[in-house]
Amino acid sequence: MKFVVKLGGAALEDPKLLHACGRAIADLVKDGNQVAVVHGGGVQLTRTLAAMGKKSEFISGLRVTDAETRDAALMVLAGRVNKSLVAALGKHGQDAVGLAGGDGNVFRARKKKTNPDLGFVGEIAQSNPRYLEAIWAMGAVPVISSIALGFDGEYYNINADEMASACAIATKADTLVFLTDVPGVKGADGQVMRWLTLAQIPALEKQSIVSGGMLPKLNACKAALLGGVKRVRILPAESAAVLPDLISTRVNDGTEVMVA
Repeated sequence: MKFVVKLGGAALEDPKLLHACGRAIADLVKDGNQVAVVHGGGVQLTRTLAAMGKKSEFISGLRVTDAETRDAALMVLAGRVNKSLVAALGKHGQDAVGLAGGDGNVFRARKKKTNPDLGFVGEIAQSNPRYLEAIWAMGAVPVISSIALGFDGEYYNINADEMASACAIATKADTLVFLTDVPGVKGADGQVMRWLTLAQIPALEKQSIVSGGMLPKLNACKAALLGGVKRVRILPAESAAVLPDLISTRVNDGTEVMVA
């Protein structure tokens, strides 16, 4: 089976969590699955920008990205964060190849049209997974940072959840898993919703039950499901060990997002 696993937040910050996620992904591959990892790195980028004297600004969960912020994102996400994930997989004996979205033109971006304008924030306009398939053919894991090259020659910062969704659609993945800082999507009662249908999402947004970074995540879930991905689950990174069990065992952690 094909898995796309999106990593971000604490999973990239906490060495123990990163180690556990690396082990779970390596176990998925050992079980005969093809796995691609897509990662963000917003916390690390915010910290780097602060050290540069730049304040981070977000609108509807998306980072406002001027040219200097974009260049920092390229350095942090495609550099240190990407290579730390490659190393984490290597510790478990799993070969991995780090990529930015522009490498091999695997993903091409266009500027995201928003009001107000977000700067160098893009969305995936085109994908060609041939290099991902070549990496899989060698038994390795492609590790993809959420940066993509535009047709105008500029790099664009891509929301990592959107990138993961685009990757899952392009590779015809069976399962897309978002490893997150939160236990799942919470309902009006504050409890984690074990199952969430696409029809329920607008009401959650309208009532501000979900907001901020969860909004692009749920939009990414919707895009993946409508794009042919069979299963989408939001899973707390602390439960990464259950990843290999998703295929054959009933897993109660996190939120399963479904078409209906």
